[in-house]
Amino acid sequence: MIIYSSDKKDFLNDMDSGDIEEKILRLIQSRTGKNIGKNEIQSWKNSLPYMERALRGAPEVPDDAGISIEYHIPNSAKRIDFIISGLNEKSEESVVIVELKQWTSIQATDIPSTVKVQYAHGIGDSVHPCYQAWSYSRIIHDYNQTVQDDNIQLSPCAYLHNYRDDGIITSDFYKDDIERAPLFLKEDIAKLREFIKKYIKHGDKKNILYRIDNGKIRPSKQLADHLVGLLQGKPEFVLIDEQKIAYEVCLKALKDTTQKNVVIIEGGPGTGKTVLAINLLVEATKRGKLVQYVSKNSAPREVYQSKLSGTMKKTQIASLFVGSGSFTTSKANDFDMLIIDEAHRLNEKSGLFRNQGDNQIKELIAAAKTSIFLIDEDQRVTIHDIGRKKEIINFAEEQKANIIELKLESQFRCNGSDGYIAWLDNSLDIRPTANLYLSELSYDFKVFDNPTKLFEAIKLKNTNNKARLVAGYCWNWVSKGSSKLFDIEFPQFKFAMKWNLSDAVMLWVIKPDSIDEIGCIHTCQGLELDYVGVIIGPDLIVRNKKIITNYEARAKTDQSLKGIKKMAKTDTLGAKKLADEIIKNTYRTLMTRGMKGCYIFSEDKETRDYFTSLLQLDSQVKYQVKSEPALKVADKTKKYTSK
Repeated sequence: MIIYSSDKKDFLNDMDSGDIEEKILRLIQSRTGKNIGKNEIQSWKNSLPYMERALRGAPEVPDDAGISIEYHIPNSAKRIDFIISGLNEKSEESVVIVELKQWTSIQATDIPSTVKVQYAHGIGDSVHPCYQAWSYSRIIHDYNQTVQDDNIQLSPCAYLHNYRDDGIITSDFYKDDIERAPLFLKEDIAKLREFIKKYIKHGDKKNILYRIDNGKIRPSKQLADHLVGLLQGKPEFVLIDEQKIAYEVCLKALKDTTQKNVVIIEGGPGTGKTVLAINLLVEATKRGKLVQYVSKNSAPREVYQSKLSGTMKKTQIASLFVGSGSFTTSKANDFDMLIIDEAHRLNEKSGLFRNQGDNQIKELIAAAKTSIFLIDEDQRVTIHDIGRKKEIINFAEEQKANIIELKLESQFRCNGSDGYIAWLDNSLDIRPTANLYLSELSYDFKVFDNPTKLFEAIKLKNTNNKARLVAGYCWNWVSKGSSKLFDIEFPQFKFAMKWNLSDAVMLWVIKPDSIDEIGCIHTCQGLELDYVGVIIGPDLIVRNKKIITNYEARAKTDQSLKGIKKMAKTDTLGAKKLADEIIKNTYRTLMTRGMKGCYIFSEDKETRDYFTSLLQLDSQVKYQVKSEPALKVADKTKKYTSK
């Protein structure tokens, strides 16, 4: 998405008018529905005049060269500050990408591609602006088919218009970054002009920016499909911004032999936690370190092992990907690094009967010199999940470990839409956000009033085996005992389907014939699809604009809330609160598996109407989400608990 698009002549005219920042703000609000903070508006006011000076002083850059401001990078929530398009001296289509910074100084770090910057809230880490410009250009190249097919040349650079060279930002430590994308400082405006003139010799008569903006976007890379390449050392994914910082911080911790290190990395769905984990696994292994990828849920591990089959020995694969209960007898610091993905799913005890070991968090920290916990507390989906940041910190302090806390913000799932995640959190009453409505977002979200039509829509999207139907665990798995029986039935819609394949449960998401089976939270968490269809069960309904959860509507065969009734006998409110959190987290997780879209169905009409009402902004009706956890619902909904 391009927010502001013009040519050089009109851009300069807009600058003369003195209100270009208001114009950009109106365009962002009308095209995305988002509000922009005062600091960002001020950044336009401060930085754009410098680009005006650069272009006004370069008459060789033609008036019909294209200008774009705030280009939304596909499949992410990132935007590029300034783009210039045209033809180079070879008459090749060419785009100059400019990352603008108002910085006047930085502090050096010993972490590659990372600097420390003074922000309004204090000093914080940032990627070097040259790395940032280069990484953004790589994402555009990787995901925009028009750029690839038409061989459009991308030339990134960084312009720090307030920064005088102090030898820090230009030091040899950042040489690789500056070679990828040139750096221009306050005194370098003439050099910036020469850079632009080199790549923009003729105007944009072929509507390059329009074609890029409207060009076909290649599907987001899915980790499972590129795992082999990663383990073979191919750079399948470009790490951007806080991903890159987290990656380098973890590798620095790996080299630290003076102390035990615990790194806690928080990130919501689609922020690249698993991509980061696998990249760390590959790099640490390449450095000759003893490292393992750890997860509680076996589904991702089995999918990864299936993808790697035939490329390496089974024993090698098994030594790389292990379960979180494998460390009950490990000695202190047995491993150089343990990378714990989906750390929110960790349990206290290990083993089939949860009677082994002491505490998985404690055991993982003890077993490794450096342990990396990737966590999203809003994806805790069973009563036994103990993976909270507070618990990790407590055990780390107990073992006198150095604690490093990081956060991933960039959104790569849900079409890169932070807005969708925020809307979903608000709609499910997980937390209040400003995103009350889903209008003006590029994510494909639909509400169906018929499960058969939902399934048909998902099958149409399954062109590359990347679309599946999932459901809340409100129906007993009766087909496991008899293949003649169906698990989830809606007779009025002539709908009858079974839970996921019993002979390959954890490979359900990649088995071609599993499109005819319904998955659950246990077979899809930690994995991703292009499209997901979600059947919302009677454990979550809406009454009078209130979200109501009911743990008694869960199936008897569901293990995620096993023990909640016993807990309720001694702590009724605590049990209701915990069950409410787990049920909402389950649907949040299910409804964020789709990278391109999510389609939902609920048998309950009021629940369907509620979600439908939140799709478009209605100035006359304002839905205020309210919650009423774990209340008993009407008998007509309870009768569908199981079949």
